[in-house]
Amino acid sequence: MAEAIETALLKYIQDHGECKDSGDFAKELGVDHLAVVGVIKSLQSSEMIISQDKDHFKWVLTEEAEGYLNNGSPEAQVFNIVPPEGLPMAELKVKLPGELGDIGFKQAMQQKWLATDKSSGEPRIVRKVESIEDKTQAVLRAVAAGQDIAKPDAEAAKKRKLVKPEQWKTYVLTKGPKFALERKKPATELTQEMIAKGTWRTQEFKDYNFNALGVLPAGGHLHPLLKVRTQFRKIFTQMGFEEMPTSNYVESSFWNFDALFQPQQHPARDAHDTFFLTRPAATPTDVLPQDYLARVKDVHQSGGYGSIGYGYSWKKAEAEKNLLRTHTTAVSSRMLYKLAQDGFKPARYFSIDRVFRNEAIDRTHLAEFHQVEGLVCDRGLTLGDLIGVLHEFFTRLGLPRLRFKPAYNPYTEPSMEIFSYSEQLKKWMEVGNSGMFRPEMLRPMGLPEDVNVIAWGLSLERPTMILYGIDNIRDLFGHKVNLSMIKKNPICRLGL
Repeated sequence: MAEAIETALLKYIQDHGECKDSGDFAKELGVDHLAVVGVIKSLQSSEMIISQDKDHFKWVLTEEAEGYLNNGSPEAQVFNIVPPEGLPMAELKVKLPGELGDIGFKQAMQQKWLATDKSSGEPRIVRKVESIEDKTQAVLRAVAAGQDIAKPDAEAAKKRKLVKPEQWKTYVLTKGPKFALERKKPATELTQEMIAKGTWRTQEFKDYNFNALGVLPAGGHLHPLLKVRTQFRKIFTQMGFEEMPTSNYVESSFWNFDALFQPQQHPARDAHDTFFLTRPAATPTDVLPQDYLARVKDVHQSGGYGSIGYGYSWKKAEAEKNLLRTHTTAVSSRMLYKLAQDGFKPARYFSIDRVFRNEAIDRTHLAEFHQVEGLVCDRGLTLGDLIGVLHEFFTRLGLPRLRFKPAYNPYTEPSMEIFSYSEQLKKWMEVGNSGMFRPEMLRPMGLPEDVNVIAWGLSLERPTMILYGIDNIRDLFGHKVNLSMIKKNPICRLGL
């Protein structure tokens, strides 16, 4: 369609020297003027034609006015229904109901065609002239015929909302510097064939637009977990904590279990609960500090530091097994050992990173999730210090109401489950676990006897799901996540 219009337009300009009105050309060709405008813009960009705007204006009838073309203006209709002897005012609304009678009577009175007579008691409409000339109808018929009308008549009709202006634009077209009857598409690149044949010498090339903007890349979006993690980090750093390095997803069983005084026959160390690696399947204990390894072995087998131990034969082979870490406490054990070897000084550590459990996947559980962990290492710490720190931490999260329940963990004693009342959910919910690291874990590292460590942990996913109203963890993390949720999720502000 566009090619046919282009060919016809170029031939028309060639034959006539110019096109005086693109609108008239479109009518002759029998096509919509907008289609011609598209061709004009394209030819103009190729410098084949030059266009000049041609503005048009005319008055057109409104929908109300079209009804007056045959029946006459409202004032004329009112005049015509009034007989020479007059008409009771009440009958006017019967014969011309609605706004037609009201408008017509008002206009007829202004033009002094009619008057009211109250001499008989009942108001009557009487004629003041024998006949009238309906100039309003004449103006409307002239507009309908496309004729020009006087400015005062046009303004009066516009004021009565009988006519409205209509404006449009057409174009005067003349030949451009590159006019031709057929468009030659300029090449956009220099090819090997052009160079070989030498056609590049006569080939027209499209100008390179150095000011053209490239396609904007799709911007990245922060995942809700990242937003909540940032808020957790701010809270920890504001409380004076230092973040631990958590880049090791793969750990040896020694640091993940044995160093934490978790027995080798514990159910958590079974393949049904932990992902063990097959290659490399083990980390030799030769790389570990041998004196520390011996102390860990002794405390497992025989106890010490006020403990009787577990009374089993501790095996290096079990401690050497590689696995995907089941908790970030494996990182804590490394950091505490390093702290003891470097010369003890009070420390506050935290970590937020991914851990792995061999669990059945459902709406509240995944095989991998993020663990938030905090610990304080100092002299003379007690359970009261732990409770105080927890109140401060969770208050900053926006959860000031806490309850605690005794619990069991292999490497903490005493241990407590943490519950908080959620104003959003209107109920008490478990928010984490906590406790004081056992001497059987700390003393083999070389930490002084008066040094205690208080610690707590929680998942990152659970508070994120509550904050963002997500009911299924698979809608938050994993391959089933809706990307539109990632793009549109709101900012996160904890404790506000």
